[in-house]
Amino acid sequence: MSEEIEMILHPRPSAIVAALYTLRDLDVDVAVMHGPAGCSFKHSRLLEEDGMHVLTSAMNESNFVFGGHDSLVRVLRKAEEMFHPELMGVVGTCSSMIIGEDLHQAVEESGVGCKVIAVNVHAGYRDNTVGAILTLESAYKLGIISIEEFERQKRMLEAATKLEKEVGAASKSYIPPSKGDSKIDIANRLLELIGKGKKGICILNAKKETVFMFADILRAVNKVAAPSQIVNIANLDTEVGLKKIRGYSETILDELAADGIATDHIIGGLDEYPVAGEKAAAFIRDLYSSYDFAVLLGIPHAVPLEKYGVKMETFSVTNGPRTIEPLRWLGHDHVVLEIDLHPKTMGATGIIPSEFGDTLLKLMH
Repeated sequence: MSEEIEMILHPRPSAIVAALYTLRDLDVDVAVMHGPAGCSFKHSRLLEEDGMHVLTSAMNESNFVFGGHDSLVRVLRKAEEMFHPELMGVVGTCSSMIIGEDLHQAVEESGVGCKVIAVNVHAGYRDNTVGAILTLESAYKLGIISIEEFERQKRMLEAATKLEKEVGAASKSYIPPSKGDSKIDIANRLLELIGKGKKGICILNAKKETVFMFADILRAVNKVAAPSQIVNIANLDTEVGLKKIRGYSETILDELAADGIATDHIIGGLDEYPVAGEKAAAFIRDLYSSYDFAVLLGIPHAVPLEKYGVKMETFSVTNGPRTIEPLRWLGHDHVVLEIDLHPKTMGATGIIPSEFGDTLLKLMH
């Protein structure tokens, strides 16, 4: 376990953005950001591609001094008039929280007819997962999710934070971004092992919508190998988590089954990636320790093969430029980056092509 880091110097995700994504996961129709129009602009646009309308109260210099309460009330009413939502969210920002804006009072004064999840959040939290926890807590208090689900989600988010601090992108004060190894070189090495009849394990341990591209790589590995060569382990439990995210698992499993690809072991849901990797490593130690290679997809650093005494050639695929170096420090043999994976998976309704998956299939032919 790494020592506590005093300061992270490279950019890290924002708690405001985490709150917005969590509202999306809760099937919110419209989210209103109470802050400047440019706050979290890129992610707001991406979330609109995924079906959630994102509006802003567009706070300006005058609002920073005299308050933006009236602007927020107007936007909430306008949102209801334009979109007739069944569920709305309103998210604070640094600007509105610093001057002490009361989101709940604005919601009440607006008189909107639907439930509104109000999230008092700013970007000053060290851990972005705080934004997700605050959102889920508000949803629980409104009766949208149960206390049991809130507590389970909170445990998972705290485990995710711990994972990143120990072995991920928050494990050192500064981690340089990297594009990883050559996809062609690594695909050729993987095909070499498969061609020699070596046996491997494909571990899909992905986070939420990113599964739609990582699953393509699992599918490609199975297509280039004989059925008896590959064991598939995945965090695709359809009984765990929020309804929207469970639906992702159902879609992936249906598509894989249609291609004749079986999932041998389910290790948890798509929100359980921080702990599901431990289950995968235990399966490998107990049942497949004699296998030759492992393909780790999604959050590879959550699969502690070395902790379980498993020694095999590892092929890890991530979507984080700042997780490449930590994976190398952990001893992963080959590390590949799927560039811009997250934006490409926003709004996906099924498995979408990956660069590494395409490379495997093309080199095979």
